[in-house]
Amino acid sequence: MPALTRLAISATPSLAFTRSQKCTAKLQILPSNLIKFPLNFNPPQTLKLSIKAKSSSSFNPSIVNDASASSAPDSLKSRLKNGETLYGIFLLSFSPTIAEIAGLAGYDFAVVDMEHGPGGITDALHCLRALSATRTPAILRLPESSPTWAKKALDLGPQGIMFPMIESPKMARKAVSYCRFPPEGIRGSAHTVVRASDYGIDEGYLSNYAEELLIMCQVESEEGAKKAEEISAVDGVDCVQMGPLDLSASMGYLWDPGHKKVREMMRVSEKGVLKGGAYLGGFAMPHDGPIDLKTRGYHIVSGTVDVGLFRSAAVDDVRKFKMSLIQGSDDEAEDGKDGDEKYWSE
Repeated sequence: MPALTRLAISATPSLAFTRSQKCTAKLQILPSNLIKFPLNFNPPQTLKLSIKAKSSSSFNPSIVNDASASSAPDSLKSRLKNGETLYGIFLLSFSPTIAEIAGLAGYDFAVVDMEHGPGGITDALHCLRALSATRTPAILRLPESSPTWAKKALDLGPQGIMFPMIESPKMARKAVSYCRFPPEGIRGSAHTVVRASDYGIDEGYLSNYAEELLIMCQVESEEGAKKAEEISAVDGVDCVQMGPLDLSASMGYLWDPGHKKVREMMRVSEKGVLKGGAYLGGFAMPHDGPIDLKTRGYHIVSGTVDVGLFRSAAVDDVRKFKMSLIQGSDDEAEDGKDGDEKYWSE
């Protein structure tokens, strides 16, 4: 009988010594169906691990969370409270690779833009994971101010949420209510299973979420700009983000966001926001750079857009190459002329 067959049969006590009396394996079959090695058998040495399992009742996931939280960077809200001016980037490409590079580059935050970018919730999730790997806070800008979009965005667990086109204190109060669980708001609850609560592992999520979330309302129309102070004073609004492009469009200066009247309206709104109590946030523009914004009291400055950065780099790269070709052809022409003149002079 082949050795493998004998081994297979010997593994079954009821068959081991009935089918073949010639079986000579020196094995002792125990009633418990365990095979005992003979004294002269030396099994290979194996690595011994001692693992002590605790009962499920004694496991506390918050211990793990506390350990990781102790090494986590300060939140956006805590840094703002400390008086810092934060500098960030808008991500419209929805590329996790670009998001990761932005985080590694050192931006204080990144806004994943679902209003003007092509991506939705699933695409934003990939970017949030890439940013999380670099420990860079993410802010999600919604396509519109609605409870459905807010709920889906907040369940992903961003540090901040941005509501577009807020034009009145009433709209601002509604936006805040979309971010709060009942009875303070109308946010739907799935906190036991969503990413925002570490899929239910973070036992302190319900106690801390409101304090840690940065709620941003965008003022980007003439009507909203006139009510900026009232919007800023709404309880729960942490930051008012100015939108100079849409503001200029609403005032009839789509092609001239640096128009004198637009700048004047911006200044009135900025003072209103600061007086109302919220942090002031905004976009750097060619005529209004990041340092200018900081000087006027901005604490959240968005300096660039990923698509714009790549566009500028790509256009400049092509321009340099084509210029080098022109420069090279001129040099060749001059060299050829010198050669011809030398030839004919001889």
